[in-house]
Amino acid sequence: MGILDGKVAIVTGAGHGIGRGEALELAAEGAKVVVNDLGGSVSGEGADKRTAEEVAELLRSRGAEAVADYEDVADWGGAERLVAHAVEAFGQLDILVNNAGIMRDRMLFSMTEDDFDSVVRVHLKGTFAMTHHASVYWRERSKSGDQPRAAVVNTVSSAGLQGNVGQANYGAAKAGIAALTVITALEMSRYGVRANAIAPGGVTRMSGAILKDMEVKEPELYSEFDRLNPANSAPMVAWLASDESLHVTGQVFRAVGSTITHYEPWRLGASVETPNGPAKWSPADIGPAVNALVFHSRAVGLQLGG
Repeated sequence: MGILDGKVAIVTGAGHGIGRGEALELAAEGAKVVVNDLGGSVSGEGADKRTAEEVAELLRSRGAEAVADYEDVADWGGAERLVAHAVEAFGQLDILVNNAGIMRDRMLFSMTEDDFDSVVRVHLKGTFAMTHHASVYWRERSKSGDQPRAAVVNTVSSAGLQGNVGQANYGAAKAGIAALTVITALEMSRYGVRANAIAPGGVTRMSGAILKDMEVKEPELYSEFDRLNPANSAPMVAWLASDESLHVTGQVFRAVGSTITHYEPWRLGASVETPNGPAKWSPADIGPAVNALVFHSRAVGLQLGG
């Protein structure tokens, strides 16, 4: 018995690395899985149906129920067809794991319009398109009296939440997905849907494209614990997708190696008022006030950090 018995899941970008590890974990916990992957390159070129088929066959060889899907998640109609595919194949949809993505790293002054648009399209628009169509399905179920216990688990990154050189497109998309996760949680709670996000880690095709000397292996090829296994974050995804986490929504976590960390969202810090009562600020007064705010924030941060 697994914590996802009876659940039906879509995992996008499930052909390699992190998504592949998530598909394996969800299936091991009892979920029926739609393995989605366009089968393109790391930078988003090409397509190959064999990528998704290979993972679906791997799941079936382990006793799970799985089907392959090759839709482009950032295509509006493709995302709609993918949701319909899950319902047609297994009778329902309970879990959506948005993991599909590409990478085109460049410095701001070298990044082209297409570099930016392509990365944001797959990551942010793809996550939105899939979440939109799944939400339409879950809302209709709820309104018909069949209240779902559904979960969306999105993929973010420290590149978006903390910043990283050379990843303006990727980081902007990932930061947008974090915000979309919170908004999805707020809008869909009444319909029985939770939304959370994880920032995973591990050696994948993407990281291997940057660090050429790193050995890239698929999750099932690790024989013992390795901090670099891209499947290390998958148990967190499985738990967030399960009914054991019905009380958790609108949250972002970092799951790397053996460590799980809770990201604290943007929040208001210390404030300062105009020096002589309510009035429009003078630019000359802003410098000392902002310097004091920054010093206070740093001092508090140092104190909290010990």
